[in-house]
Amino acid sequence: MNSVRRPILVILALITCSVVLAQSNGTMPDIKERPQAAAIQLTVEPVIDGEVINDELWQQFPAFDGLKQIRPYSGQPASEKTEIRIGYTETMLYVAVVCYDSQPDKLVVSDARRDASLDGTDSFLFIIDTYHDRQNGFVFGTNSLGVEYDGQVDNEGQGNFNNNRQQGGTIGGFNLNWDASWVVKSKVGDYGWSAEFAIPLRTIRFASGKDMVWGLNIQRNIRKTNEVAYWAPLPIQFDLKRLSLAGELTGLNLKSPGNLKLIPYVLNNTAKDFSKDPSKVKNTPDVGADIKYSITPSLTLDLTYNTDFAQVEVDQQQINLDRFNLFFPEKRPFFLENAGFFTVGSPGEVDLFFSRKIGIAETGQIVPIIGGARVSGRVNKTNVGVLSMFTDDVDVNDSVKIQKNNFNVARVNQQVGQRSTIGGTFVSREGGGAENDYNRVFAMDGKIGIGKKAQISGFFARSNSPDSIDDGNSFKLQSQYQWNGLDMNLAYTQVDEGFDPQAGFLFRKAFRKPEFLILKTIRMNGKMGGMLEIRPHVSYRGFWDFEGFQETGFLHVDNHWVWKNGFEIHTGINFTEEGSLTDFKIPGLGVVLPAGSFTNQEAQIVVITNPSKKFYISTRHVMGGYFLGSRSAHSGTIGFRIGDRFNSDYTFNHNDIHLMERNFATDVFGARLSYSFTPRMTLQSFFQYNSAADIVSANIRFNLLEQANTGLFVVYNEIWDGGSVLNRSFTIKYTHIINVLK
Repeated sequence: MNSVRRPILVILALITCSVVLAQSNGTMPDIKERPQAAAIQLTVEPVIDGEVINDELWQQFPAFDGLKQIRPYSGQPASEKTEIRIGYTETMLYVAVVCYDSQPDKLVVSDARRDASLDGTDSFLFIIDTYHDRQNGFVFGTNSLGVEYDGQVDNEGQGNFNNNRQQGGTIGGFNLNWDASWVVKSKVGDYGWSAEFAIPLRTIRFASGKDMVWGLNIQRNIRKTNEVAYWAPLPIQFDLKRLSLAGELTGLNLKSPGNLKLIPYVLNNTAKDFSKDPSKVKNTPDVGADIKYSITPSLTLDLTYNTDFAQVEVDQQQINLDRFNLFFPEKRPFFLENAGFFTVGSPGEVDLFFSRKIGIAETGQIVPIIGGARVSGRVNKTNVGVLSMFTDDVDVNDSVKIQKNNFNVARVNQQVGQRSTIGGTFVSREGGGAENDYNRVFAMDGKIGIGKKAQISGFFARSNSPDSIDDGNSFKLQSQYQWNGLDMNLAYTQVDEGFDPQAGFLFRKAFRKPEFLILKTIRMNGKMGGMLEIRPHVSYRGFWDFEGFQETGFLHVDNHWVWKNGFEIHTGINFTEEGSLTDFKIPGLGVVLPAGSFTNQEAQIVVITNPSKKFYISTRHVMGGYFLGSRSAHSGTIGFRIGDRFNSDYTFNHNDIHLMERNFATDVFGARLSYSFTPRMTLQSFFQYNSAADIVSANIRFNLLEQANTGLFVVYNEIWDGGSVLNRSFTIKYTHIINVLK
């Protein structure tokens, strides 16, 4: 009884503190009136060199400003002036910005790589909602070095709450791996810094028309004061992706230009497999191509032949210390484009379609992709997408062979009102090796927006396979409330025993899962020793089987303490429950544990320093019970940079485990090193060590980019197993964009 009473008392105390301290929440920005800005129709194309103040073309047009802080002082005007001008021609969209700074010698620039995070640097970003559906958009950004940063937003960037396996910045709503063809140049002066963006209209999707209105919001980061400001003010728990609260860009008279791009590649791979024949060197030349064609201004056809991803960074090593499947995120560019639209379910837990099943076997072996096609975009207010990919057969070893497969996914999503949608999805895998080798999933999903503060969402799916005894269902219902620093989420997920999405991903099978999250962001505005805010919260997730037996329970009570200088401490306690009706194995330890229920508690602390500094750390430490024993877990990242060219981060994940009268230690170490000769020419390396597999790996990549992540790629890979070289490969690849319709 005490084990139940203690967490309840902690939760009550936490909620009480939140209510008492809520008076310190700071100024709530006015969201009733959204700002507007008018785009300028240009008759002359500007010279893109970063010069704005002394550019006669830009200076003849009025600029707009009015950015408001979200931190450190919510609702207050930005501490530095920002001038923005937006213009367009028949083929281009232009954005010119002057970021005034009273101390330009203190500009912080931390990374020169394309798509490097702009959070730790003085930077400027904007998002455009080209359909004005208040849900989807494109993000562009830069810093004083002229770094190219872009991304694609779906569903206001919302992924799955309370789920650490899936980063929302990957597929769960914000796709940073979307790389478009555009140009930006920056310039630094005694006034601060300025930048010019030139974005071809064929790069983005929109409906042609006169007097068009797009959604627009603008973000500026001023690092010397750890300041974040927006043009359209936002409540403190939101960011640039909250398109339902964006302002408006008016005065657009645009006709979408035709778009036909041919993207061929040529490569040569030299490899040696030391486990088979150390004396044999295999040379594999190859060619392939992608084609992108605009069927209509808002509907695009993508074709791919002999698809290759040699330039993609290798997966990060993991050790499975649980009973369930590990999740590895998608990194391949072709599948990441519009990935958010095809994501249905609960990301990282119940994915009805998971593109890593295409071309990557369960063992991690690469399966050749013959080719495929994708049609995606919008017809009126209906989003549509169809993807079909064909994979070849491949021998895993002398006795195991993976057969050919055809993967298909079709999805429609209809906007209903301002923040509501309804959709349907069909996913199939059609095998080519045997009769009746197929798997199909049918699903419906929807979202109902309740004002600007709340929404209800969910999905229902059913799978069908000839080898299944019973067809299985899965569904989820979730409600969410977000406003004035308060986040509340409540959800229920169920997966039947027979539910089997073979072209998707299941973290675990056959469960019922309730979960909730309550979080309050409380602004301190410099009180209590320069503290910016505190974020007390409580979350819970529990998994039960269909007989009422609890397999997992996780109650998390925490508080985030955030200072104005960027320093954070998170202090929390976890109450855990693990249960199994049969003996089970921990894969990463090779230990079999007896059936039973295991109740434990954990204490945890997270320490984060200012990421804009030359040296920073982010560490997490958890100590407490672990099944029948105990565990001390330590993980984190140590970052170090020299100037704006050299960046490095060193990750570690160490576990000390006492279990079954035995002691275990597991380690995963990683080191990422990067040197940027220019924003488009980089040398990157990724070294890893996994103690459980006794593997050391190296992935070294030289990139000389042209546009949209094309250009010259030189890649070297090596894997050591138990002190001996397992395999080694060297790849040279060149890919180029040919704009057929100029």
